[in-house]
Amino acid sequence: MTYRVDYRQYRRPFRRPIHTHHGLWTERKGLILRLTNRDGHIGLGEIAPLPNFGSESLAQAVEWCQSLEGRCTADTIRSIPTNLPACQFGFESAEHMITVSPPSSPIIPHPVSVVYCRLLPTGKSALTAWKPFYAQGDRTFKWKIGVDPIQTELALFNTLVYQLPPDVTVRLDANGGLSWDEAAQWLSVCDRLISMAPSIRPSPPIEFLEQPLPPTQFDPLLQLSRHYQTPIALDESVATLAQLQDCYQRGWRGVVVMKAAIAGYPSRIREFCRTHQLDVVWSSVFETAIARRYILDHLVPSISDNRAISHPKRAVGFGVQHYFADTVIDESGTHRDDLNSLFDHRNPS
Repeated sequence: MTYRVDYRQYRRPFRRPIHTHHGLWTERKGLILRLTNRDGHIGLGEIAPLPNFGSESLAQAVEWCQSLEGRCTADTIRSIPTNLPACQFGFESAEHMITVSPPSSPIIPHPVSVVYCRLLPTGKSALTAWKPFYAQGDRTFKWKIGVDPIQTELALFNTLVYQLPPDVTVRLDANGGLSWDEAAQWLSVCDRLISMAPSIRPSPPIEFLEQPLPPTQFDPLLQLSRHYQTPIALDESVATLAQLQDCYQRGWRGVVVMKAAIAGYPSRIREFCRTHQLDVVWSSVFETAIARRYILDHLVPSISDNRAISHPKRAVGFGVQHYFADTVIDESGTHRDDLNSLFDHRNPS
């Protein structure tokens, strides 16, 4: 099967910069991909690189798309290099959509019903930011740590956790930015809260501490996971399928946070997660609705249905849309409310 390949760059400004251990992030850039087969059936995909997590850069993704010269085959898609995991995801998901979408329309199906985890802002803003989301039904929140001095963050966290209603669960995400001593300090605080929880709330207040140490410190991460009651989740350590496989082979059996849009071929991610019955949390890389809906429609249900009985059903980490302005801006600076309008038949890539 041969496909015509069109692609367009986009950028989506955040309403305010995202502050993590990796620094400030002011806008999301990526590519919207369109494959068309000889019958005119269309599949949309998205390439949303995240170099800080080990994926290719946007420039490398563009270079790969340019090398195709407007055409690719199914075999080309299957042979995308492993150092281009976001391209692997984008092309395979676009090809898949051709087979599952109505032939006359590239519209992505609406996502299945899922429970979302909402990302709170760093710092004091978190103390009030959770309230409107709680009012609309959200019960899981993520808070980034490892940004400010630890004593400052612990003081804020202590205030936050005692403000939250008893049916709320918090995920702490360090993005690999803590030292061993800082990680131990956070885990001790969380363990104490968990030990107090049965008498005052229906579930523990802390779901897990995400990636407290850098990916290079796998053995210390494994040690921490065995020493404390608070679960540890791997994120940056398992950014790609190859990394996930390596961590599993080295003994990790805890929670893994999968950013599918940068992890590689969706079919291979699905197969590995199902085969090993992993405790997976699906998470966003601030992608558009193209990638998000593919993940929620075709990856989340296929893994959730096969989840081991001992694994809880976890909220998906896609509660981030409130961070965006309402429009997509293409590389020419034009505002595009409709992602499909990024493509102009009169001006193909």
